Amino acid sequence: MIHPDTELRLINDEIGYGVVATGFIPKGTITWVLDKLDRVFSPSEITEYPTPYQDAVSKYCFRNKSGNYVLCWDSTRFVNHSFNPNCMTTAYDLEISIRDIKAGEQITNDYGCFNIIRSFRPSDEGKRRKIVYPDDLAKYYRLWDKKLLSAFRRIKKVDQPLINLISVDLWSTCCRISSGDEEMLSILNCYYDELNKESTATE
Repeated sequence: MIHPDTELRLINDEIGYGVVATGFIPKGTITWVLDKLDRVFSPSEITEYPTPYQDAVSKYCFRNKSGNYVLCWDSTRFVNHSFNPNCMTTAYDLEISIRDIKAGEQITNDYGCFNIIRSFRPSDEGKRRKIVYPDDLAKYYRLWDKKLLSAFRRIKKVDQPLINLISVDLWSTCCRISSGDEEMLSILNCYYDELNKESTATE
């Protein structure tokens, strides 16, 4: 489930729809949590579906560390890519804002985190990276870990509207990471190695 202070809007004719913040969302806010209504498909399930369903999966799903496809039931599936995202996924089945998000700003994530099957060239943002590759997570996880850890440090200091969707144990883990009493799991734990057909999750 996505943060409640968001809504689906038409961004422009090129991008199409996106998710926009309707209020200020500070750095360290949990902006999405995997919930009971999200659907998870195995690759074998997908191959049995007719082409229109497979096309929808390709467009709206992301792959988790097991190579399964996750379809979010709400507007989360319309969150667009950015090479300078304001949110990032974590190894804990949740996403967190890695910088302050102003009202009216589009919620974005880096698709390099989502185990895409094929590389693609998004709109040019003036960044050095121009193409999103399937193995970006393995290339950039150290940089992304630094941004995530900085955000986790603030997780207890900001309002968390999605906290009721998080287990007590997971919230305790988040709080210990925030206080520096527990090491944060690397985002590399989210990586699915397509060539080896297995997760390269670290301990």
